[in-house]
Amino acid sequence: MQSVMDQSDTKVTGIDTLSEAGPKKVLLLISNLEYGGAQRQVIELANQLNSAGIETHVCCLSDYVPLKTALHEADARLHIITKKSKFDLSVVPRLRRLIDHLNADIVHAFLFDAEIAARLAGTLSGRVAIIGSERNADYIRKWRHTAALKLTHRCFDAVIANSHAGKRFQKKTLGISDERLFVVHNGVDVERFSPSDENRVRAELGIPEKNRIVGMFCSFKKQKNHAMYFRTARRVLDEGVPAVFLCVGGALHQGLQGSDDYRTRMDEIVKELHLTDTVMCLGNRDDIVDVYNACDVTVLTSEREGTPNVLLESMACGVPVVATDVADNAIVVPDAKVGHIVDYDDDKTMAKHLTKLLTDETHRQAMGTAARAWVEHEFSLEALRNKTLDVYRTVLKRKSSLQRKRSARRGNVGR
Repeated sequence: MQSVMDQSDTKVTGIDTLSEAGPKKVLLLISNLEYGGAQRQVIELANQLNSAGIETHVCCLSDYVPLKTALHEADARLHIITKKSKFDLSVVPRLRRLIDHLNADIVHAFLFDAEIAARLAGTLSGRVAIIGSERNADYIRKWRHTAALKLTHRCFDAVIANSHAGKRFQKKTLGISDERLFVVHNGVDVERFSPSDENRVRAELGIPEKNRIVGMFCSFKKQKNHAMYFRTARRVLDEGVPAVFLCVGGALHQGLQGSDDYRTRMDEIVKELHLTDTVMCLGNRDDIVDVYNACDVTVLTSEREGTPNVLLESMACGVPVVATDVADNAIVVPDAKVGHIVDYDDDKTMAKHLTKLLTDETHRQAMGTAARAWVEHEFSLEALRNKTLDVYRTVLKRKSSLQRKRSARRGNVGR
C-alpha cells in the first residue's frame, strides 16, 4: 500500500486544459473496501478508468480492505488514510495532502464519511472537482448526516446517483439542483460474470441433483429484508418443490448497522419456519461467480436499494431473478422478460413466480438467456466507465467556465 507523500513536488494542472478531454488523474475515495456493492463498483470503475489511460487511484478510510486483491496494481494505486474514530478530523488534512500529491483532477467519493472528507479536503485544496455519490434511496438519514451534508452543500460540484430513485431522494431531502445531479447505473463485468455448467458448488454443499437452488446474495442488514425471503421459501416448499435456499453474504464488519443482532433474529425466523434443513448460510465467498452459476434463480427482497449489483451479476450469469419493486429494480429487471418484479413484502406472489421458474425448465432457461443478453447490452463495465466519464467531463467544463467568470469579475473590480 502506498502511503501519503509530502506535497512539496505538487504540480498544478489547470482545469481549463482538462474540461474537453476529461480528467487525467482521478481519486476514488471510499469509507471501506469490505464486501459490498458500492465497494465492488469502486474497484471495477478504478480498473476500467485506468485501462482507458486515466491514472486512477483508490483511497480507503479503513485498513480493512478484503477487496484489495481485485484492484489492478493495488500496491501502487491503493492508499490508506485510516479514520481512527468517528470524528477524526485529521483525515481532512491528510486527504488534502494526498490529493495535492497525486495532482488529482477529480475526487469521486462513495459513502458518507468519505464524502464529507472529500468535500472538506477538496475545498482546502482549491484545485480539484469534488463529486459525491448516492448509492441508495428512500432511507431515513441520520440527522447529523443531513446536517453535515447541508453545511457543506457549497463544497462539491456534483452527485452521481446509481438510480433515478436516488437522484429524486437527493433532490427531495437535500434540495440539490438538477444540474448538479446525475444518474449512472451500476455496471457488471460480463466476461467474469458469465454462464457456466457449475457442479462443484452443488457437490461441495452436498445438494442432491433433484433439488433446485435459489440464492439471495447480500449482507445481513435490515434493508435486505431476509424475513420475506424465508417466508417465500416456506411457501415454495409447501407447494412440494424440492429446493434449497442459499444466503450468500455475512454480517457487516464489526457489526455495523446492527447487523449482528439482525443476523441473530433471522436465524430465529429460520427455526420458527422450520427451514433449518433447507436454508444454507454461506457467508462471504471468493468464488461468487461459481455460486451464481450453481443457482437456478436468485431473489432480492430489499425494502430499499439503488441499483443492486447482485441483480446484474445474476442475470449476467444467465440466472433469472425475482426482486421487490423498489428504487430502479423495475428498470434493471424488465418484468416477465428477464425475471419478475413483485411488491415489497409480497411473499405470496414471489413464491408463485419462483415455483413457476423452478418447475418449468424451458421457461427458466429462456428467461436466463434473455437476462444475459439484456445485461450485456445495457449494463457492461464499459457503459459504466463511459457514462461516468461523460459526467466528469461535464463537471470539469462547468467548473472551468465558473472559474473564468470569477477571474473576469476580479479583473473588472481591479480596474
